[in-house]
Amino acid sequence: MVAAVAVAVALVLVLVLVLGILPPSTTATAATRRGATPARPAPTERTADATSVSLAYRFLDLMMDRYATGTTLRLVQSFTGGVLGQEHFTDSETYDDALVIDAYLAEGTTDGLARAEVVGDALLDIQAHDPMHDGRIREAYSPRPLTHPQKVRITDRTSDVGNMAWVGQSLVDLYAATGTPSYLTGAVAIGNWVQAHAHDTRGSGGYTGGITPRGARIKWKSTEHNIDLSTLFASLATETGDSTWSTRAAWARGFVESMWDPSAGTFYVGTTDDGVTPNDSEHPEDIDSWSYLAFGDPAYAASLNWDVTNLAVTAGGFSGVSFCSGDRSGVWFEGTSHLADALEQRAGPGDTAQADQYLSDVTHAQASGPNTDGMGIIAASKDRLSDCDGDFYDASLHTGATAWYILAALRVNPLSLFAAA
Repeated sequence: MVAAVAVAVALVLVLVLVLGILPPSTTATAATRRGATPARPAPTERTADATSVSLAYRFLDLMMDRYATGTTLRLVQSFTGGVLGQEHFTDSETYDDALVIDAYLAEGTTDGLARAEVVGDALLDIQAHDPMHDGRIREAYSPRPLTHPQKVRITDRTSDVGNMAWVGQSLVDLYAATGTPSYLTGAVAIGNWVQAHAHDTRGSGGYTGGITPRGARIKWKSTEHNIDLSTLFASLATETGDSTWSTRAAWARGFVESMWDPSAGTFYVGTTDDGVTPNDSEHPEDIDSWSYLAFGDPAYAASLNWDVTNLAVTAGGFSGVSFCSGDRSGVWFEGTSHLADALEQRAGPGDTAQADQYLSDVTHAQASGPNTDGMGIIAASKDRLSDCDGDFYDASLHTGATAWYILAALRVNPLSLFAAA
């Protein structure tokens, strides 16, 4: 009997060694987890987050396949519940669609690449069928399948340059991953629209916020928007070889740098309608983390410390950072991941430990947060968390927050053509 057991054990060992029959490792790459061949090298994943990241990808898959599957062109519903004070919010916000593309590209699998292309092709489709036919992308659309032009339904007609910059950057990333010219063409069209409709010469230059749903030009300028645009224009310069885009990138970055407040160690949110006066009425998290992800400039690295110190939240059993300094009653999990990603890139004393703690906070919310499904990331730890500008986030599962968590966990910087953080 003992001899028989020994033989059986030996046979099993032979199979393990020869055929590689091993249980899935928690350090497996995204490609191994999803059983696909990597389309491009996958970033190094945190061991502790492997299962959590896999579940987050599953949430994105389910949200993307909510109304159609396969190669059917479609955008992705952003939230599963209420957001910004609206119950049953079912729109697809184009900023979130861009992040979904980034997350799928970061996965490094053939399935992830195919999904990214479906969403990218859907963005090109809505761009081509916009009523103005001028290259713009709107704020939000219905997530219904785009089976023919009549199915394109705009739900928020704002032409927001920040959202467009993120869409453009995701299209550039798709072009870099696939070589498909239409993605670069779409991104160039977005960049040209912004130059034609938002370029500004008042004060420190930069770009205004875009155009309202009624067609009026937005007069204020946003530091965050100009960070986004500088990244897009720099990427277009790289991929097209056209130095005009470098000039435009510098124009946007010059405005961002003019918004630095050295006495506070952080950036102003932007300007008032006059395009000159700094707006100090609010301070959102993203201007600090995104500026570092975009530029990596040591001159402004202290802004991350401002976020860590002034936006810290521990409430209702959850921790992280808030959206803005004016409301620290709950955690904004998307911003908590932004900040983790930026700290990973800065990599100063204590930064990795702080980033790890933030990601642990997010995974806690993934498992135990209100309204969680155990896979996606909720936008906020409570309902009606203010953005200090009149809108609110609820404890609703969110594709954007989930994508940002994936990017931070995989150490991917979406504001630098996926440079490792």
